[in-house]
Order: sequence, then structure tokens, then C-alpha cells
Amino acid sequence: MIVELRRYTLHPGRRDELIELFEREFVESQEELGMAVLGRFRDLDRPDMFVWLRGFADMEVRGRGLREFYGGPVWKEHGPAANATMIDSDDVLLLRTIDSSSVKAIKADQKATIWYRDRPFDEAFAEWFAGQNTGAECVLWTEYAENNFPALPVRAGEHAFVWFQAQGAEDVEVPERFGVRKTERLRLALTGGSRDLRV
Repeated sequence: MIVELRRYTLHPGRRDELIELFEREFVESQEELGMAVLGRFRDLDRPDMFVWLRGFADMEVRGRGLREFYGGPVWKEHGPAANATMIDSDDVLLLRTIDSSSVKAIKADQKATIWYRDRPFDEAFAEWFAGQNTGAECVLWTEYAENNFPALPVRAGEHAFVWFQAQGAEDVEVPERFGVRKTERLRLALTGGSRDLRV
């Protein structure tokens, strides 16, 4: 399963405006085209950041769905208003599940942890992580397929491991042997309902 982690930096004071527009116009219209809005959030530490997760069964579905949505009537009508709230919408990690499991919708406030290193995360790291008591609800790592909708950039050259857990859960520290060079943690408040990605 393919997932985009999208972080938008907005003009000051306009986050609620984007959220209202997004929930009214952009959730059902994307899901009708085979995509899933898996979670949308306010970043509690960055008042002008909107964070959301968009899921796809595979890269082919991603390419087709994005072409249809951004070339379609809903985006044509409401896209300019959405873009007017944004300073930057290109902070996007292209991810996939670490196995063949489906992606479950996130239904509560979350803490997201993102680990980066200078090489791809591998099965040894995944096995170590699986042995930790994280309560992780969604676990992803970088998808290396070429971006098949280049009109929406994704961050290139990143090796990321991303996981979500309930807010208030304890952090997990990575042993030095795994070479994690950077950690990001996001405290996220859910803005609305989300749906599972079904195939």
C-alpha cells in the first residue's frame, strides 16, 4: 500500500479555512476516484501547518487517481481557493507499508515519529521495531518508485521510517547501530473522520 504524508505550511491564520474547505470538498471527491484520506490533522506545535495522509492501493492507482482528481471539476472549482491558503505544499514523503498489510484509517489524535538515515531501512530494522512496545497504529517506510504524478513533487533522496501512536505514549529510542541521523516528532490533532484503504 502506498501512502503520502503531506505537510502544508499555510499563511498565518488560514488553517481553519483550509480545513473547512478540505473536509467539505476534497474528501469524498478523492475517495470516489479510488484514493483514501487516511487522516487529516492540525499540527499542535505549528499553528500554520496542516498534515494529512492519502493512501492508494498501488502506484498505478496513485497515478490514475491524481490525474483524474487534479484534472477534474472539483479541483478546477476549489483548487485556487485551497492554494491561496498555502505557502508551501511540497513537503511530501512518498511511503509504503512495510509488508502487504492494508492501511487502517487513523481515528484519534496521534504522535507521529519520523526517523531518517543515510541508507534504506531494511528487514533487520523492521524486526527490531516489531519487538518494541510501541502501540504503533500505522508503520511505513520510503517508497522508491519514481513519482508518477510529477505535478505534485515529493521529497527525493530521503530514507524515512514513519510510525504513528497515540498521543502520550512513550517515545522509542533507536540504538546507535542502526544509524538513524535525525528524528522528527509531530503531535497531531485529528480534524475529522477518516476511512480505511480497501482493495
